[in-house]
Amino acid sequence: MIGPVLASLLFVYYAYATLLPREHLELRDASTSGLGVSPEVQLSWAMYSPYFPAALYRPPPANCKINQVHILQRHGARFPTSGSAERIIAAIDKLQAADDYRDPMLSFVQDYTYTLGQDDLVALGASQSAASGREAFERYSSIVGADKLPFVRASSSNRVVASATNWTEGFAAASAHRLRPVLSVVLSEAGNDTLDDNMCPSAGDGSAQTSQWLATFSPAMTARLNAGAPGANLTNTDTYNLLSLCAFETVAKGKRSPFCDVYQELGAEGAFAYNGDLDKYYGTGYGQPLGPVQGAGYINELLARLTSQPVRDHTQTNRTLDSSPATFPLNRTLYADFSHDNQMVAIFSAMGLFQQPAPLDPTKPDPHRTWRVQRIVPFSGRMVVERMQCAGGANEQYVRVLVNDAVQPLEFCGADAHGLCTLDAFVESQGYARNDGEGDFEKCFA
Repeated sequence: MIGPVLASLLFVYYAYATLLPREHLELRDASTSGLGVSPEVQLSWAMYSPYFPAALYRPPPANCKINQVHILQRHGARFPTSGSAERIIAAIDKLQAADDYRDPMLSFVQDYTYTLGQDDLVALGASQSAASGREAFERYSSIVGADKLPFVRASSSNRVVASATNWTEGFAAASAHRLRPVLSVVLSEAGNDTLDDNMCPSAGDGSAQTSQWLATFSPAMTARLNAGAPGANLTNTDTYNLLSLCAFETVAKGKRSPFCDVYQELGAEGAFAYNGDLDKYYGTGYGQPLGPVQGAGYINELLARLTSQPVRDHTQTNRTLDSSPATFPLNRTLYADFSHDNQMVAIFSAMGLFQQPAPLDPTKPDPHRTWRVQRIVPFSGRMVVERMQCAGGANEQYVRVLVNDAVQPLEFCGADAHGLCTLDAFVESQGYARNDGEGDFEKCFA
């Protein structure tokens, strides 16, 4: 007999699975080379960049053998959220209400029609999610099998669930359908969910810092747009929303948006990218006092899986699900969790990745910063934690962390030149999460 908790879980899963538009489940070319936009421009879209590896994958040292893998992945490319879509449409309406178009870069505007959907995964997002599943099988096929299928979870947004199911389809296809992992757990975003940043009502956001940056970079751009479209009366916020169409429309339609001509003519690449950096750094990253604590629950789940010990956490974990072997098994060799960019930034910050020598300046980018969102959480961005056994030394387990295939230095646990820490040292280094955020979680409700 299925218990009430598991029954409700299965209901949530099937509800989301059957509501997905069929085109989101098609497997298409995952390449971005046909979009008509250079890789350099695509990478300037920050959190709206399609997936690119940040480095070439380097296998672990020859004397090490991977025995467990943990994948944390952002959903694939999507339409604008409902809030973003509303602001974009308002900006387009103002631009199309202009008396005249005097700048050649705006010659397309009079006949332009906005046709994007909202919130859901687009075809490129589906294909890049499936490609990630294929890559996971090809890279880690030695640790999976019919009796060792990947265990897959997702946060409950449609686009996250669709990304997870495309990943499982890609994984199955790469195995010639010998291995068919399924999405086993969908975590409701209305409850305790370690894959969504929904449990810290007192946390702030990055709007103050992005507003400062907008006031720094956009006035000249807005002035040119208004000069080229007299009567439009665009604001700096309108300018940003029009610039975002270069990314959103290109990834949604699979071809270059006419707004990319505006984007490049205005030289928006660096400014737009830094806006994304500030948004995430001060949203759920190190610049937000209650940002990292939102990642503590996932870190504690990761530690439980790495050590085969029950989850010890008093933050946002679902203790009912995490205490059941059916919904939180500790004996799998490959785990894949699907999430959102804001939550992944919180997790990276809780872990100690991408630390900066000083907070990001809202008016002056540091050209040497390593906090670059397109390398941290692009669409389909992922963190992979590999556990391995290495011959020739003590009988110890080791871990390394990769973000978008770039091996992370892990200074906080004494990593060697290969990015390897002992498992014990890695666990010890995660004191912030193991101590439930050291009082920060309580501040979420203060």
